[in-house]
Amino acid sequence: MNSIVFDAIKTLLDEGKTPTVALTKSRLAQNVPMPVIIAAVSQYKNNPDSIHNFVKNPHSETTPPVTDSQLGRIEQKLDRLLTLLESK
Repeated sequence: MNSIVFDAIKTLLDEGKTPTVALTKSRLAQNVPMPVIIAAVSQYKNNPDSIHNFVKNPHSETTPPVTDSQLGRIEQKLDRLLTLLESK
């Protein structure tokens, strides 16, 4: 299951709200396919303790953190692209 979705569900729970598909989707910082959101909310509703087990032990679909050197290269590429666009 997607850890980003479970993080959104955990955020809702921390706010004292009941997770629904719509509320969970509204808390996501990036696009996640709707079937993944529905599956995560269904899993939570079927077994509310599963979210706590997952948050303590997240193994799935996490993206590796971006390092400073990677961020620097991305910024350089973006600067070059912006320069090319401005020159046209």
